Amino acid sequence: MILVDTSVWIDHFRRPNDRLAEALRERQILGHPFVIGELACGILPGHRSEALIHLQRLPTAPLAQHAEVMEMVDRQRLAGSGIGWVDAHLLASAMLASATLWASDRALGRVARRLGVTPSW
Repeated sequence: MILVDTSVWIDHFRRPNDRLAEALRERQILGHPFVIGELACGILPGHRSEALIHLQRLPTAPLAQHAEVMEMVDRQRLAGSGIGWVDAHLLASAMLASATLWASDRALGRVARRLGVTPSW
């Protein structure tokens, strides 16, 4: 399964991504409440409410607890890595789900590669 970061969704809404569309058709994509929340706070092109409904219907990655994320930040030495708190939560959720994390954000992508949770394409 693949957890998709907000940055990938934004790119997809601007210009459809064939790889993401295929993964959606194959039911390989996980959602996350923080990603949906970030998208809801932004400007979604087209049918905003319809897009949010579809995103909320995706299988959901497990939510990491605050203490789990704090421990991961320390254990993996993520302080100063350029990622934010939501990014850290997504990394933790991907690891809890034994999933990969697809991000187009440079810092998050770099950390995901280092932790071995990027898709293998």
